[in-house]
Amino acid sequence: MTTAPSTLTRADLCEAVHSELGLSRQECSGLVERTLELIVESLEAGETVKLSGFGVFQVREKRARMGRNPKTGEPAAINPRRVITFRASQIMKSRVHDAVVEA
Repeated sequence: MTTAPSTLTRADLCEAVHSELGLSRQECSGLVERTLELIVESLEAGETVKLSGFGVFQVREKRARMGRNPKTGEPAAINPRRVITFRASQIMKSRVHDAVVEA
């Protein structure tokens, strides 16, 4: 029987920064929140966010197109939209590939 993988949360990130840097938990929380806020603001503005050794977040514009309702098979219009894409760096890909998962 396998267990579901755990999830890394904002609180986990704050705790890791606190442990590593020794800043107060409130300062660490503010640091993590501001970092995530800057990433979101940049993406909202259509900018690319590159985190060296981690990956690249980009906003793509998808045009309108015709699709279909999978339940009924009826044609359905899909509106234009903006989507976020993420491309992992080679360093991150290697680390994830080489990581040993403990059971």
